[in-house]
Amino acid sequence: MQRQTQTQRQTLKYSPLQIQMLNLLHLTTMELEQRIKEELEENPILEEGKEDTASEDTADEFQDADDSGSSGEDDYPSVQDYQDWDEFRDDDIPDYKTYANNQSADNELYTRPMVESIGFRDDLKQQVHFLRLDERQQLVADFILDSLDEDGFLRRESEVIADDISFANSMFIDTEEVEMMLRVIQQLDPPGIAAKDLRECLIIQLHRIENQDEVWGWAYKIVSDTFDELGSRNYDKIMRVLSLDEESLKKAIQLITTLNPKPASGLRNDTLVNESIKPDFMLRYIEDSEIEVQLTWGNSPALRLNKLFTQMAEQKIDKATNQFLKNKMNSAKWFIDAIKQRENTMLSTLRAIVKLQYDYFQTGDIKKLRPMILKDVAEIIDMDISTVSRVTTNKYVQTPFGIVLLKDLFTEGVTNEDGTEVSNREIQEAIREITAAEDKRHPYNDQQITDLLSEKGYSVARRTVAKYREQLNIPTARLRVTI
Repeated sequence: MQRQTQTQRQTLKYSPLQIQMLNLLHLTTMELEQRIKEELEENPILEEGKEDTASEDTADEFQDADDSGSSGEDDYPSVQDYQDWDEFRDDDIPDYKTYANNQSADNELYTRPMVESIGFRDDLKQQVHFLRLDERQQLVADFILDSLDEDGFLRRESEVIADDISFANSMFIDTEEVEMMLRVIQQLDPPGIAAKDLRECLIIQLHRIENQDEVWGWAYKIVSDTFDELGSRNYDKIMRVLSLDEESLKKAIQLITTLNPKPASGLRNDTLVNESIKPDFMLRYIEDSEIEVQLTWGNSPALRLNKLFTQMAEQKIDKATNQFLKNKMNSAKWFIDAIKQRENTMLSTLRAIVKLQYDYFQTGDIKKLRPMILKDVAEIIDMDISTVSRVTTNKYVQTPFGIVLLKDLFTEGVTNEDGTEVSNREIQEAIREITAAEDKRHPYNDQQITDLLSEKGYSVARRTVAKYREQLNIPTARLRVTI
């Protein structure tokens, strides 16, 4: 039996303009510049230049110019209506969102733009094109190069590659043809390219060394005959199996360490990513140890209303034209106000961060970082946690000691033995110093590092040390052993 019921519940819904306002906060400086360019192209009322008070008065008069049409105020509310920012508040934010590590898998990730550059596969193809290959051989070579992974290895079997080429091009390619072209490609630069595994990669590079002396022979035997022991740094077994003394083993290992385990890395220009970073903020240090916060472009680009269209607004042309101009006028005014509000919010947020992390910004010493979460900043500027998260996501600040990602300043705290709370970044730096100063013949394991940290006053668990060590890309003790 069907029954109708009536329930009442309260929900929070964002208007399109509110969503646009939040999106403006999330944009980086480079993205905002592009957003402004798009708005200038789409809205003829908006133009670059300093604001003219006369045009503002005309715009106010235009609001009442057409009584028969909608004023547009309902569609384009003033940014001043949202000054409190509680309109954007998410009352049901879970607790984990307020911690420093508050990223989730469904959060939007920003990818920094990269400078256009040639890929390592294209570089290798250019080398292949200088060889005297027929059309069939060129086809096989290009397919092999396209099958390389990002480190330059060929992880696929020759039989599989031959089948794929045959199927894709409606022609029969046998395994011998693939193997032949693979040997040709392995002669290209850099040495070790197109190897099937690390062992083969190192052997190829050793074959390319001209001075094949006694040390070279030891190194070749270690890689070819005891590669598993080399990977686990079981040097005692290597010396026993190959009848090497400690000095000979040391020289051979030194030669092996000069080889490149990732041959494609020399053809990739990863530094281009960092060169494309444009800081959103910059700090200016003035007298009395005061730190002044600025946006990298100073104030927002000067935007104003176009005088020609404001003059048209004074004339009653027709209803459709007046309505169009009215909507564009309101949209332009809202966008100008939104840019200013974004700027004020960003400056307020960074001032609060500088206040909380003053010692760090004065010295650049990572040990001076205080535990800080989004909620701490939100309370100072009296805004919502989600607003602070949007302002700090993918934003960088230029400091005298380098460019700093704002998210890196948010760290959780650990209480040491004297009851004071220290940043986990400080503990990570302590771990880095301990492992850097250790005896490489007998490196510290995680429990020993935990004991040393305890002596320094940091009370942390062994599993925490292991987690921080992995975050610092420090291998386990067994893999840090050197002779």
